[in-house]
Amino acid sequence: MLNWFRAGNGTIAILDATNSTKSRRRWIQERCTAENIEALYVESKCDDQNIIMSNIMEVKTTSPDYRGKDPEVAAQDFLNRIRNYEKVYQTIDEDEKDLTYVKLINVGKHVIINKIQDYLQSRVVYYLMNLHIRPRSIWLSRHGESKYNLEGKLGGDADLSDRGEQYARALPELVRRSVGDGRKLTVWTSTLKRTIQTTRFLPFEKLEWKALDELDCGVCDGLTYAEVEERYPEDFQARDDDKYNYRYLGGESYRDVVIRLEPIIMELERSENILIVTHQAILRCIYAYFQNVEQEKSPWMEVPLHTLIRLTPKAYATQEERLKADIPAVSTWRGKGSAARHQGSPSASGMGTPKESGATPSMMSSVGTPSPKLPPPAVWPL
Repeated sequence: MLNWFRAGNGTIAILDATNSTKSRRRWIQERCTAENIEALYVESKCDDQNIIMSNIMEVKTTSPDYRGKDPEVAAQDFLNRIRNYEKVYQTIDEDEKDLTYVKLINVGKHVIINKIQDYLQSRVVYYLMNLHIRPRSIWLSRHGESKYNLEGKLGGDADLSDRGEQYARALPELVRRSVGDGRKLTVWTSTLKRTIQTTRFLPFEKLEWKALDELDCGVCDGLTYAEVEERYPEDFQARDDDKYNYRYLGGESYRDVVIRLEPIIMELERSENILIVTHQAILRCIYAYFQNVEQEKSPWMEVPLHTLIRLTPKAYATQEERLKADIPAVSTWRGKGSAARHQGSPSASGMGTPKESGATPSMMSSVGTPSPKLPPPAVWPL
């Protein structure tokens, strides 16, 4: 870890180890202090047997340590490991009051913090306090095809196209097939018309989030991508060179979007069973968070219209399933370095395909009323 810091590879590291004794933690503290590194210790303590057994069955039996092992044998082995830890573990207490730490008891039912000194440490604590281990899924969908999609324009607050309207009417059945009967969802949308129109037939509570609005295109709002290249050729090239950090004139970058999505991510971590219907750039950022997609790659992922994606976070991966409505829509994907027009959907570059993300095989099927196949027009580039 110290070598990683010295090489300038980053500013935050996680030292994943038990660090089970006071002397071990003191040694770490002294080494970090000598390197001008601030240390924040995280201790998770649990004596609720129901939580322990649930966690063992859910997490440890899917651990790489137990791949191919009988689940009962794996569970018993891990119980034995816990007992061995209990024999030697020394909890953080008043003897270590000079350390900066957060202590989570029974998965956040009780939280103790000590010497939290700056903004970053406070954000880490806030994040840890919002985590839970209850089973849950998150459903993601873009809005139905919009009139701006048909015209190849960026941004705006356009209404749905006829095919987008078909998707809105098909979405309740798509959700029912993925969610099942009886489970309640909360639906989150942006404040823009096309997401609100897409969800209006869903029989669930709906919340509008300004933070879920599409990436702000600034002076390029309402233009086609070809018009952007013509009017702002240097910006067009700069965005291709570094799409994650490029900020539209008077608008936003993907980095800006990630920052404003922080409250959304925090709320997702503390919530259960949320359906988000929003925009391409926003879904790229949310998807990248759960599927651990690199920043540089996330703005180039394909996010197909008229597709429902289910993400189920697990301990060692996020499982993914997809349901695609049988309703045609334009492709709004554009590859890096390509011309300022839609290039069609690449066969191997979908948003977080199982091969790329490490997720389980996708469940692909269709629902809805077929409509005539139309040639796709130009595309907007977000």
